[in-house]
Amino acid sequence: MTDYRSVADAVAAEIASGQIGPGHRLPPQRTFAYERDIAVSTAARVYAELARRGLTLGEVGRGTYVRSDLSGPVLQPEPAPGAVDLQRTHSNLPEQNRVLTEGLAALARAGGASAALNQFGPAGTPRARAVAANFLARGGFAPDADGILFTGNGRQGLAAVLAALARPGERVGCEPLTYPVVKGIAARLGIALVPLALDGEGMRPDAILRAHRAAPLSGLYLQPTLQNPLGLTMGPSRRAEIAAVLAQTGLVAIEDAVYSFLSDAVPLAAQAPDRTIVIDSLSKRVMPGLTVGLIASPPDWTDRLAASVRQGGWAATGFPLAAGTHWMGDGSAARLAVVKRADAVARQALARECLDGLSVSGERGAYHLWLDLPETWRAEAFAAAALRQGISITPASAFAIGPGHAPNAVRLALAAPPLDALRRALMALRRLVDAADDPMID
Repeated sequence: MTDYRSVADAVAAEIASGQIGPGHRLPPQRTFAYERDIAVSTAARVYAELARRGLTLGEVGRGTYVRSDLSGPVLQPEPAPGAVDLQRTHSNLPEQNRVLTEGLAALARAGGASAALNQFGPAGTPRARAVAANFLARGGFAPDADGILFTGNGRQGLAAVLAALARPGERVGCEPLTYPVVKGIAARLGIALVPLALDGEGMRPDAILRAHRAAPLSGLYLQPTLQNPLGLTMGPSRRAEIAAVLAQTGLVAIEDAVYSFLSDAVPLAAQAPDRTIVIDSLSKRVMPGLTVGLIASPPDWTDRLAASVRQGGWAATGFPLAAGTHWMGDGSAARLAVVKRADAVARQALARECLDGLSVSGERGAYHLWLDLPETWRAEAFAAAALRQGISITPASAFAIGPGHAPNAVRLALAAPPLDALRRALMALRRLVDAADDPMID
């Protein structure tokens, strides 16, 4: 009997050599078995092995496709060098350069440069905690300064909170399409992510209860405001319902608030302050290259979270902490948020103009847009075709928790390119959709 691993090795070699290109649809397993002169059961194991290696992705009812970007990490590949970046949601506006230069100069004049060379623990400094607590307060949410912790960035904050919330083998509920990095963090921590059904307002309360009854959850990870990738925002009633579920079950929610500066929505933590851990950062609010992560913890969780930050080596270093404290305290970060809100709205309007008539969704104040593709395209093939035209986009499979359940869609991040480059890229994608199919993929 043929060893399925040797067949998988052969297919992997064909992918590596380019004989089977990115976005290529593999034949049905029975056809593959006939072509390779192997049993159908062996073909099934080959396909499972290729998926395990991160070489292929399955779409329910559509087949198995070679990943569109095989050079980067499986979960979230980096934009291709030289391509128009429609993958990352970090903006680069002229105002950011001014904030950087003015802020660093102010630090130096105030003697803060020497203090910035010091090393601090997760709690930073008393002033930094007070400034951050005031900065994060909004819509009835008033975090206690003693519950503020600092990490190097938001991803490190997320890792620290997940590590404190769940032990290896335990379950954390999340949206079925979610921030790709959380998938990688959970996998490395041995935590099982459980996809919970959502609707037009985000995670459904009944889905939480059903999953928790089936097998206890250790907590939830959710993005109530401008959810990534779908751009959904929970209304006040839904947030109240989620808060009631947290109280009923005793669960703790991780509220990822990284996009909250683009919205006036009231945080979930305002309705469930004792059962919600807020994670935020300055990467998207201010700038990605000099950032700090923020954790706002309920009192009962502060010590545990601080220990997790220390054990992971995730505490913010002195210089970013000093710079971030300055920007939060002098109003620079808040002023940038106003500029970025207007920029996001303008980019959304441009995208909807260029993609008029196509199926797009998401809040009009978000820096990302969800594009459903027609049946003549598959998401992986479309991403590969876009890349050949010099445009990096992210297929839905990068966000899907369950294998084989990604919708036929792509996320378009609108923040990074200059507006003229963004328009050209969007028009190129529009022409690609209208072309109905890509002759180079099949």
